[in-house]
Amino acid sequence: MPKDESFHEYVMAEVFRDISGVTSRPMFGDWGVYKDGLFFALIADGRLYFKVGGINKPDYEKAGSEPFVYYSKDGKKITLSFYELPDRVIDDLDEIRVWVEKSVAVATKIKKK
Repeated sequence: MPKDESFHEYVMAEVFRDISGVTSRPMFGDWGVYKDGLFFALIADGRLYFKVGGINKPDYEKAGSEPFVYYSKDGKKITLSFYELPDRVIDDLDEIRVWVEKSVAVATKIKKK
C-alpha cells in the first residue's frame, strides 16, 4: 500500500502542532514519530499509532483501539506494542498532549532497560 502523504502532513502540522520536539522520518514504508529523538509513535496506512505499555495500554483497550499488525515476508503475523490513537483524542489538542506524554514515558522506560 502506498504511503498516505496527506495524512502524515496532517498529523505533523495539526495534531502535533502545539507539542515541541516532535519530528518524523520514513521507516519501513511508513513513518516513525519521535519526541526529542525518542520513538513513540508511527504513522501507517493512514492511521496514527502510539507506543503502549503498562501505564497506558488500558486506555487504548477501553477505547476499543487495535494494535498495529503486519505480516512478515514468510506470512507470519507480527503484533507490535503500538495501538491506534482513538479518533476522539486526535482532534483534542489538550488530550493529545496527555497521550503523547504517556507514550513517551513508556518509550523512555523501555529505552532505559
